[in-house]
Amino acid sequence: MKTIEIDDDLYQYIAGQTLKIGESASDILRRLLPGAPVKAMAPQPVVLPIAPAATPANTANAANAATSLAENTVTVNTETTAEPSMVNASKAGNIFDLVTPADLQAEHNIVGRFLYLLSVLARVHKKQFHKVLDIKGRNRLYFGNSAAELSETGTSTNPKQIPNTAFWVITNSNTTRKKMMLTETAIKLGYSAEDAERIRDLL
Repeated sequence: MKTIEIDDDLYQYIAGQTLKIGESASDILRRLLPGAPVKAMAPQPVVLPIAPAATPANTANAANAATSLAENTVTVNTETTAEPSMVNASKAGNIFDLVTPADLQAEHNIVGRFLYLLSVLARVHKKQFHKVLDIKGRNRLYFGNSAAELSETGTSTNPKQIPNTAFWVITNSNTTRKKMMLTETAIKLGYSAEDAERIRDLL
């Protein structure tokens, strides 16, 4: 890995192209630069058929044989299996069931809508919402259990309590950063990438 020096304005431009929390400068430049080397992809699941066991002729049963053939396929996945609660967030309801245009319009600024959307996510996914505590920047926390906890990690964080929860969130970040935080929160709670973008766009 090499270290290069760039002007401040160029650095700010690259940082502004970030699509998700924790995305490295290398990943951003791979997207922006034509002809940049493509990062190696993770291995894909492999499906291996298993040959059915031989059935003795004197006990052959056509119905059992058909069932055996249908069940003798095993999927081998090289990636970590998702937790059951993460497979489909809609099983327990989702934010789209509760958020209405009127509710969003009632919030007259970005911070208000940001806190409102986090509050609804917390209400729908109460048992999983603690996972937002894992979302953080390089040198500061984004979510915490108290205002003091967030204030200790940076100056002017302007922490506010997420309504109807015990959790706090920093609110001094720009709109792009708030959208990234909403996206990461949705992913943590089991939403697909497409639905996470829909939630981000509600802001």
